Amino acid sequence: MIFGLCRAEIHIPDAGSLKARRGVIKGLKERLRSRFNVSVAEIDHLDLWQRATLAIVIVSNEQKHANSVLSSVVKHMERDHRAQLLDYELSFF
Repeated sequence: MIFGLCRAEIHIPDAGSLKARRGVIKGLKERLRSRFNVSVAEIDHLDLWQRATLAIVIVSNEQKHANSVLSSVVKHMERDHRAQLLDYELSFF
């Protein structure tokens, strides 16, 4: 069993309040969950308006599959116009 983890640093340039930020993050998390069948949690920068850190996790029987799914997640986040992907890190356990 392989656990794939993506830690993603996100910038939300149009967020002028925590409420606006929450809306962007909530939508992104829901899209990632439904499209890629991954678990998503916000893990850092919870009180900053324009910054967030997400943990995206997948459990698979092959590292190749986990890597493919997480790479697709990263590409999807790079194309999102409401949130900019600043940095990410992939890990497998």
